[in-house]
Amino acid sequence: MPACTFFGHRLCSDEIRPKLRETLIDLIEKHGVDMFYVGQQGAFDAKVRSVLRELTGVYPHIRYAVVLERMPAKRDELDMCDYSDTMLPEGIETVHPRFAIVWRNRWMVRHADYAVVYVTHAWGGAAQFSEMARRQGKVCINIAEEL
Repeated sequence: MPACTFFGHRLCSDEIRPKLRETLIDLIEKHGVDMFYVGQQGAFDAKVRSVLRELTGVYPHIRYAVVLERMPAKRDELDMCDYSDTMLPEGIETVHPRFAIVWRNRWMVRHADYAVVYVTHAWGGAAQFSEMARRQGKVCINIAEEL
């Protein structure tokens, strides 16, 4: 069962959405990807999550998980967040909070065959983890290059 993960800059415009959707449909239909791991930091991750939520209605066999870097704070009666599509990777509870996002991102690279990225410059976390995925032999698709 092929899996895919995502890395992108915190800021990105809505114009990437059609290319993102097209890329995910291609991965599902032509490459058999049925599991997707996404983070929760920034606009790119939010767009990915939104498109995946939409695509689960069209492709009911696919699954996705928002991979958390820490346990959510205790919920109160005013907390309206939906955590039903989230997961904590095993072992994250032993990681110091300062290193949790890096640890989570490495976990996502290890568990994926594909990485869809939005990288427009060579610095920052998105570029770092995109390069890590390439070095580990993952198929990387940079949708920023295709816009």
